[in-house]
Amino acid sequence: MFQVRIHGRGGQGVVTAAEMLSVAAFIEGRHAQAFPSFGSERMGAPVVAFCRISDREIRLREPIQTPDALIVQDVTLFRAMDVLEGLSPSGYLLVNTGKGFADIHQEAAAARLPPGHAQTIGATELALAHVGRPAPNTSLLGAFTALSGLVSLESVLEAIRRTFPGKVGEANVIAARAAHDLVAARMAPDMQTRKDAAHA
Repeated sequence: MFQVRIHGRGGQGVVTAAEMLSVAAFIEGRHAQAFPSFGSERMGAPVVAFCRISDREIRLREPIQTPDALIVQDVTLFRAMDVLEGLSPSGYLLVNTGKGFADIHQEAAAARLPPGHAQTIGATELALAHVGRPAPNTSLLGAFTALSGLVSLESVLEAIRRTFPGKVGEANVIAARAAHDLVAARMAPDMQTRKDAAHA
């Protein structure tokens, strides 16, 4: 079972992101669940959502304490709470920022993960450019497919279309694909390094 915790603020589509990720897994014939934490969901307040994906029935229902992946939709949360709590040493970290990990004072956290497992992406900027509003969730999901390989990009794009029909959905698809391509291109050297090491 693969567990994803998504941190953001109210109005950023955190819960919807978890739901779309679960739909992408369903499209691929897998078991999935998505649910938010309970608490304030007012605009700008911290929000956490969870997604579990498995090839077997999922019986767990509690919040995810030890995620295999973290998606951080708002970089200011690093100053407000322990976002990284419980992250697996072999896990993935995806942060919505156009800056590097050193710039957001998280270089130590990124360095603890395997090469390529920590990535930043300016998802809000991509959303503004392609969707016209600062909702980074679909861009981050596109980036996450390149980062983790957990689900395919095409499944995520279909989940986006089901969630946002029509022109809005297609605009989000473009943003998600752009984010995927950016992260995939950035990760290519790390992937080659891993292949070379495996054949050494």
